[in-house]
Amino acid sequence: MMGRVATHLVFLRSVNVGKRAYPMAELRAVVEGAGYADVATHIQTGNLRLGSQRSAAELTAALEPLLEADRGFEVPVVVMSPEQLVAVVEDASALAEDAVTRQYVELLRAAPETEDVPVIEAQSRAGQRFVVRGRAVHLLLEDVSFHEVKAAPAAVRRAMGVSTNRNRTVLEAIAAKWC
Repeated sequence: MMGRVATHLVFLRSVNVGKRAYPMAELRAVVEGAGYADVATHIQTGNLRLGSQRSAAELTAALEPLLEADRGFEVPVVVMSPEQLVAVVEDASALAEDAVTRQYVELLRAAPETEDVPVIEAQSRAGQRFVVRGRAVHLLLEDVSFHEVKAAPAAVRRAMGVSTNRNRTVLEAIAAKWC
């Protein structure tokens, strides 16, 4: 008996940055060739939709080696359901304030441990605020560009685990298109 094919949203980390090229047409072809259904991409930053009976953990375990074999470099992924992405976008909207000029979201493979949330949020300082909500760390900027943000210390990166960053506008567009 066949299981239900669910829609999954897959966010690739660090593709099309520097020498880590992954044209979206090639990504779609590799994923379709592996037997996944309803494959689509959105812009060039590694946003993928696919249909599968597999769980998010099973997809992660299958996709990462598939993509690495195709590209020759590691391609970490964060898999979410459409409902999970909608919740992230709703949180982003609720967190937006008049003074916020830019908003980014670090999508996490897994929610941080409870004791790690204060470590992450403590990175907030004038002009930049970090807010943890489930599997997302929201970065709210006030008249600061993303490139001016103080890099998170290694302890914070470890607390967040595997993650990838998108701006709020991109996530809203993906949610409107695929959710």
